[in-house]
Parts: sequence; C-alpha cells; structure tokens
Amino acid sequence: MSTITIASIQASLNWLDKETNLAAFDDKIANIDNAVDLILLPETFATGFAINLDCAEPENGKVLDWMIATAKLTSSVIAGSVLVQQGDKKANRFYWVWPNGEVKFYDKRHLFCLGKEGEFVKAGEQREVFTLNGFRILPQVCYDLRFPVFQRSRNDYDVMINVANWPAARRKVWDTLLMARAMENVCYVIGVNRVGEDGNGVAHNGGTAVYDFKGDKLATTADDKVETIITTLDKQPLEQFKQSFPAHLDADGFSLDC
Repeated sequence: MSTITIASIQASLNWLDKETNLAAFDDKIANIDNAVDLILLPETFATGFAINLDCAEPENGKVLDWMIATAKLTSSVIAGSVLVQQGDKKANRFYWVWPNGEVKFYDKRHLFCLGKEGEFVKAGEQREVFTLNGFRILPQVCYDLRFPVFQRSRNDYDVMINVANWPAARRKVWDTLLMARAMENVCYVIGVNRVGEDGNGVAHNGGTAVYDFKGDKLATTADDKVETIITTLDKQPLEQFKQSFPAHLDADGFSLDC
C-alpha cells in the first residue's frame, strides 16, 4: 500500500511583502530534514489575505515561478494559495506544483460575504482532485471548510487539504470542522493555518493539524508558533477501515452544480 509524507508549514506572513515571505519559506523548507512528498503552505502565503489591494500575480507570475523552482529543488510537490489576477478581480488559487514543472490548480469556491470577498475575488467553478503516491487529494481553501456538501466524498478522495488564514476569533470552528470532515468523509484531513496579525489587524493563532479517518489527531502545531510538522499517512489502514465500516455505501445520492 502507498504512503505519503507531508510537511505542513505554519508561518507568520509579512503583509504585502512577497520577497520577504518567499525568503522566509526558503529558510523553512531548507530546514526540513526528512525527505517529503508534499510541502504545504498557508492560504495567500506570499502576501497575506489582502484581497482588496493591488497585490495579485499575473497568470504566470514570480510566486508561481518560485513554487516551480522550489518543487524542482526539493523533489517535492509544493502547494499553497496565491492571489492571481482574473480580469478586474482575483482568484484565490490553490497551486499544486510538481517537481517536473507541471502545474495544476483549484480556485477557492466559497467567498466570505461578511468580508466582502466576492467584491474582489472571483469564485472557482470546478471541484478538483489531485493524485500523489496513489492518494486522491481534495484541495480546499479556508472558508470552503464550512460547506460540507461541496466537500462530501463520493468515494473519490482519500485526503482533504485546507490551507487557510483562519482568524483566532473563530478557532473553535476550525478545530471542530477539520475533525468533522475527517469523520464524515472517512478520510485523512490536513489543515494548514497561519499565525500572527495581518495588515487589517486580524489575529491568527494557528491550529495546523492532521486528522485520521476516525477524527483522531495525528499531529498538531503549538498555538502562535512558527512551526513545521511532518506526517506520514498510510493508505492501508484507511482502506481497511472503509472495508470494515463501509458507511459510504449508505450515503445519499446528490449532485453539485460545478
């Protein structure tokens, strides 16, 4: 059976300072001792969540160039979200970059109306599943976590990844929903959040964590700390659990408009 080793980086982000942020991630990635298959970065890791400001990348900008170079250097897939210009709006784009330079992406589907995200960001239209080491992986971004229908497994993925700038004020929701998504979808779940205060004065205290398919926490970071956790997931116990407890066979049929 397959295994996958993942480095999840909980970082403090410098507001609108791409050069400093990328240099800081260079240092963090260089300090990863283990050989890993996948390196995960938080939502909008190069800029912070500055959706209303002029900080978006072009389709093939320098942040994507950095991701391509880093994936090649580390021989790991590297993934995280970047604000990318789309006409007069931006996409909150989860890039998935292979060491051979191949690039896939998922654009954040659910936009936070309370923060007027939809005024500045174009909602994604496609649900995506990527594959690595035999694992089928569903990428999600921050607020997507609140919408279980969109994330409902149709027995089409093994791991859900959510990269976020999730505020400390709503941390209980983050912790609860990550665990719930693991249990209800019988999958591994990885949540990668940031720490520190952003340019709008919003505080973030982390909570980067990995859950197994029963909702048990496999690893987590300390609160308010810049930290990297490395986790190896094994597909065999997941498959064995699904065979012994095949709840997916009793699931309701449904369809998505995307």
